[in-house]
Amino acid sequence: MDWTAMAVVGRIARAHGIRGQVIVNPETDFPEQRFKTGAKVFVNRGASVDALVVSTVRFQNGRPVIGIEGVETMNEAETLAGLEMRVPVEELAKLPAGTFYHHDLVGCHVVTGRGEEVGTVEGVEGTVGGSRLVVAGAKGEILIPLASEICRTIDVAARRIVIEPPEGLLDLNA
Repeated sequence: MDWTAMAVVGRIARAHGIRGQVIVNPETDFPEQRFKTGAKVFVNRGASVDALVVSTVRFQNGRPVIGIEGVETMNEAETLAGLEMRVPVEELAKLPAGTFYHHDLVGCHVVTGRGEEVGTVEGVEGTVGGSRLVVAGAKGEILIPLASEICRTIDVAARRIVIEPPEGLLDLNA
């Protein structure tokens, strides 16, 4: 499996209890689908990309608490803490028009409606209700709200985002 071609769906926060379960900080809008019994996720342990199969799941305070096949003790679960969980991009759910996965936006070139260069998207922070693009610009990092009033055109295929920034937005980090 090509680790870099996979999409992040969560991160293992820590071990939970004595039966080898872990708490996951989900990075998906579909945690009930992604972390159901029998689901397969992948982790990178440095030397290899390994598949983990979810054996049990329950939700506590909005976070999945999962059991993993072959992980039976707290000590085994503790070795997984901090690992990022990914899945192949082709396994992701199809999104409605006008919505995007974070990994689709990373690497997009950002310009203003007047054609001024802004920078390149390095990441996306936040959730569906309040996301922002993290853009590497010539003068440093720029945070741009991912709102239709500002991000006028998002063309993932062309790797291009056209923005109409409110006055002063691009100067906040100058």
